[in-house]
Amino acid sequence: MLRRPEYRRALVFCGLIGLPVALLAFWFLVALHQLEQLIWTDWPKDLGWKQAPWWWALPLMAVAGLTVGLVVARLPGRGGHIPAGGLHAGGITEKALPGVLVAALVGLPLGVVLGPEAPLIALGGGLALLFASLVRAPRTEASTALLGAAGAAAAISALFGNPVVGAVLLMEVAGMGGPQLFAVMLPALLASGVGDLIFTGFVHWTGLETGSLDIGLPSPPPLDWADVLWVLLIAPALAFLIHWVFVGGRFVAGFVTTRTVRNTTLCALGAAACITLYAISTGRSPAEAALSGESVLSVLAQHPHAWPVGALVAVLVFKALAYAFCLGSLRGGPVFPALFLGGAAGVLLSPLPGLGLVPAMAVGMAASVTAALRVPVSSVVLVVLLLGNVDTAALVVLAAVVSFVVVQLLPQGPGIPAFGEPPTGRASRTGRRGHPE
Repeated sequence: MLRRPEYRRALVFCGLIGLPVALLAFWFLVALHQLEQLIWTDWPKDLGWKQAPWWWALPLMAVAGLTVGLVVARLPGRGGHIPAGGLHAGGITEKALPGVLVAALVGLPLGVVLGPEAPLIALGGGLALLFASLVRAPRTEASTALLGAAGAAAAISALFGNPVVGAVLLMEVAGMGGPQLFAVMLPALLASGVGDLIFTGFVHWTGLETGSLDIGLPSPPPLDWADVLWVLLIAPALAFLIHWVFVGGRFVAGFVTTRTVRNTTLCALGAAACITLYAISTGRSPAEAALSGESVLSVLAQHPHAWPVGALVAVLVFKALAYAFCLGSLRGGPVFPALFLGGAAGVLLSPLPGLGLVPAMAVGMAASVTAALRVPVSSVVLVVLLLGNVDTAALVVLAAVVSFVVVQLLPQGPGIPAFGEPPTGRASRTGRRGHPE
């Protein structure tokens, strides 16, 4: 393939595309962060409150729902993919870019319980095609798919700060290799995780050395059988929870197929009600139950004892409900709320005998994000890189595989329309990443 001149030209062009796409992704993420800080921290303090008041989400989410509803009803591309269907690659056109941008920049900072990764994938792919049109590059079906994937990978790598995550995630989301990829990959992933557990166990129990790549950095206590047993209990439970959150999101997507603007606004207000109930029941900031959870997750991991058990239970319940409303009616990505719910569940369960904070969060995040995305390899890579702790990688692998198997065996609920198609509300069996088959 590398001997073909057209492929070499496409390779060079994809490399060049990465520069403007990454720069635009950077400023997009900066804008989202600054707007979130302004709306949820600065404005309440400027108005004399220590934190956002309990009712803060209600007017903000009403504006978000109305705006996204108008985008879905009036603009080409319907504002992007419906997040209840998981992450998608492809299907974006240059004409859809304004709607994707408006839905993300208005909805996400106002409290929508979704992340920026889906809009980034759409923007990256659409911008790559736009640049190709501007320079009048030849357009074929193969080149369009290649350019869209390259632009999306550049954008998503900017979000996660790692090119490996972007490349692996896009490979799995796009389904490259077809069903055979998963048929081979899942057993190999499970075998590698079990092999690492057994190897680590024998090294720990016998005290014998085999030589390793360890360069001497401090590490947490070694894994034991209690960690493995807790994985087999926690991962299926969290997979069950996240799966039914997504099923609820698909029912919400069916609800907004008629009278889109009105029903999208009603669903946004439903999510706002959940956020408000969290603030009232705990006395804490509604921002903890709103937004993607990306910034709160780091605070949770660094200061877990600042969260009482009641607050952890409340944020799991109310954020999960708000997440379901947003998955079906608004626009954004499903990754970070799933990571947050898994991390919060890990903190809540970490006092269990023989578990601990780091393994519990690793298992919770891996199980939750795998259940949300149906991409086990990407989930493992993402969680290991986020934790910065390779010692829990075997637990992450086991949790991801168990979670993937559980959600594949559960009833999938109604289907959702593909990107750019008008909603039909027709139920269908969904595929391995929540795609209609």
